Amino acid sequence: MNFDYIIVGAGSAGCVVANRLSQNGRYTVALLEAGGKDNNPWIHIPVGYFKTMGNPKTDWCYRTQSDAGINGRSIPWPRGRVLGGSSSINGLLYVRGQAEDFDNWRQLGNAGWGWDDVLPLFKKAETWNGNFNSEMRGYNGPLSVSPTRLSRDVVDKWVDAASNAGYKRNPDYNSGDQEGVGYFQLTADKGRRCSSAVAYLKPAKKRKNLTIFTNTQVEKILVIEGKATAVNAMQNGILKVLKATKEIILSAGAIGSPQILMLSGIGDPNEIKEHGIEVVKALPGVGKNLQDHLQARPIFKTDLSTINIETNNFFKQGMIALQYAVSRTGPMTMAASLGTAFLKSDDKLKTPDIQFHIQPFSADNAVEGTHKFSAFTASVLQMRPESSGHLKLTSSNYRDHPEIYPNYLSSELDQKTIVKGIQIARKIAQFEPLKSHVIEEYQPGSEVGFDDYEATLNWARQTSVTIYHPTGTCKMGTDKMAVVDERLRVYGIQGLRVADCSIMPVITSGNTNAPAIMIGEKVSQMTLEDAQ
Repeated sequence: MNFDYIIVGAGSAGCVVANRLSQNGRYTVALLEAGGKDNNPWIHIPVGYFKTMGNPKTDWCYRTQSDAGINGRSIPWPRGRVLGGSSSINGLLYVRGQAEDFDNWRQLGNAGWGWDDVLPLFKKAETWNGNFNSEMRGYNGPLSVSPTRLSRDVVDKWVDAASNAGYKRNPDYNSGDQEGVGYFQLTADKGRRCSSAVAYLKPAKKRKNLTIFTNTQVEKILVIEGKATAVNAMQNGILKVLKATKEIILSAGAIGSPQILMLSGIGDPNEIKEHGIEVVKALPGVGKNLQDHLQARPIFKTDLSTINIETNNFFKQGMIALQYAVSRTGPMTMAASLGTAFLKSDDKLKTPDIQFHIQPFSADNAVEGTHKFSAFTASVLQMRPESSGHLKLTSSNYRDHPEIYPNYLSSELDQKTIVKGIQIARKIAQFEPLKSHVIEEYQPGSEVGFDDYEATLNWARQTSVTIYHPTGTCKMGTDKMAVVDERLRVYGIQGLRVADCSIMPVITSGNTNAPAIMIGEKVSQMTLEDAQ
């Protein structure tokens, strides 16, 4: 089977690339997805991430190795394994990042990746459905971005309390200036999830020049005389060899893309040889520079109504389902969080370095259900961690998950920042109009003193979890650990690009789905330019 372009991975970026490269009708395009079709109804209901994360039909169900930075724990790392990838199972939160993030990428030698370069691509991708117009937003793109359709008193009071604590309000954190408190924007359309598959694949599916392969997992990329020419892929136990006359674009995510490169003989020679794989190209940075956002989750019991109480019996759940069925409103339209804040842990900083996710519910483990008491969560993360980890192959078998070493909280700055973030969460809960509605602090709890640095850090190490933003493992750059150049071409291999969050030289300040979609738009533009 011959195609002009082969795209590996139908995730946040891959769906964009499939749409854009097949749009003019000139090129034949194959899109390969290891998972199945996005026909699970829970994918399309915003709150459905409770059902799709941890489900092997929609989630790769990765786990980290035990990590000293989080007291030796191994934690789940959900990633989407379905059309739409992680955009089909994520919390729907749309965050572009700070202008300075992208200017920093450009400063690292990546021409064409500054804020002024990428802003038009963010705008091209979106249709903004908010109640204000802004020249910073897009109005004709495939991706529907909307304000939340749900409000809860406890979140409104948190936003007011944060304002009373001295933090400014920000009606649009996606304007390039993130700083302040406000409400999340969602990849949603009229109460339904707008994944990358819904936005980009659905309108392109009927094109004769686009072929979509589901349940098709890539074993390796074939490289002949320095050029990527084909992929070996298994579909329902049958080996398929797909040839690319122009290019192969790897969009398998921050775990999948480096794994496929290593299985294809591209990576650190010592690690590849260990598994009997022939070295095709020595690129020691493949699988390195792994960055993620680690969230600490302070929880406060409250006398206000929260999702914990609103969903604690079958009758209430039935009424919520009816409300959603009739009007596409209510708790089933809820993203992973309602309120947010981008704040500075230190006034001397130029830009915010911590982010809050304010949730009108609480749980020890989201998959196991919410607490029996009414409570809210003020999750906080450090947006630009210094700590970085790596991935390693466990074998030469494409079915075996790689070993994931996040290396959380290994830097002193990261430790200080997470402690400061927890202290700010506790401080905001002491301001009205929230204070009088907080019954008690459930986590970290009174046994952890506000100024007790070591106890607070240890609580963070013992309880913090990923907020699902792995990046950086095939980084773009000019140094010896870079894997791709500024046009996302793999160094030393013709006809092969990588386009997903793995190319980030430095993680963006916030949730990573919006930048992943922008990366898909950017690589499409560059690939079409180069085809001319």
